[in-house]
Amino acid sequence: MTTNEHSHPASSALSPEHTPRLSWAGLAPDVYKAMTRLDAASRKGLDPVVAELVKIRASQLNHCAFCLDMHSKDALAAGESVQRIVQLSTWEESKHFYTPKEIAAIELTEAITVLTDGFVPDEVWENAAKHFDETELAHLVAAITTINAWNRFAVTTRMVPGHYQPGDLKH
Repeated sequence: MTTNEHSHPASSALSPEHTPRLSWAGLAPDVYKAMTRLDAASRKGLDPVVAELVKIRASQLNHCAFCLDMHSKDALAAGESVQRIVQLSTWEESKHFYTPKEIAAIELTEAITVLTDGFVPDEVWENAAKHFDETELAHLVAAITTINAWNRFAVTTRMVPGHYQPGDLKH
């Protein structure tokens, strides 16, 4: 098969879609609204390309299919390339697709998302601080923290990926 050929099984051959555990946004609307406001506030002054890369990378790390579907589609709709989205999961071997500033944001996303060492390493923080002024850095930390919260809501409640269309939700 070449990259231009598409072979998709008939819908009946696909595995069935799972059922969400609950509609948390409908059951806790005040929490959902607060998250939406937090998300909007965290993005102020942050480059929208960097914001989407951060959301996609955190969602990959957290195995959040719903958010990965949403933010990949939003990034594509905003003009991001398929290649950069696909390469994001292996960015360390594909650095030539990203700017040094984007790499600093991706590194910081990984450090905040996967706190395996119990802290964000100084060298990761210092690299981010070289590429972002303090206000941008504060918003970047907020954006990373916010997408991690969204991921946890979606993964825990088993939100179903695949139905989102760009512009359906804004967070």
